[in-house]
Amino acid sequence: MEYSQRRRGPRANLPAVLMLMLAFVAGTAAGADVIPAAARLAATCTGCHGTNGVSVGDALPKLAGQQKDLLLASLKAFKSGERPATVMTQLTKGYTDEQLERLAEFFSQQDGAGPPAPATSRPSGAGS
Repeated sequence: MEYSQRRRGPRANLPAVLMLMLAFVAGTAAGADVIPAAARLAATCTGCHGTNGVSVGDALPKLAGQQKDLLLASLKAFKSGERPATVMTQLTKGYTDEQLERLAEFFSQQDGAGPPAPATSRPSGAGS
């Protein structure tokens, strides 16, 4: 009896497996940069300056909507020590000048209005 078909082993599916792997890698790489680099840098400022630079309250300056040149000058002054500050002097030393420029650009393009302030309730009988 003659065996007319070639034996199909693991190599028979190799092209299909490679195509699937390539499709997976391409899809993963395409979605990898969903968040722009500047927004990732700005996320480190959220704890103090609020989401996208919109601070809540008046304790810290709102970065959103400020002029890029002024923001960049302040950041560089913090980094050099020309403008002393407790936290900002230390934080800015961890960024390159290019990263500081990206941060200034990002915050200058944000809407400074932000969400409405939460309503405050007054105790009953206060101020009547």
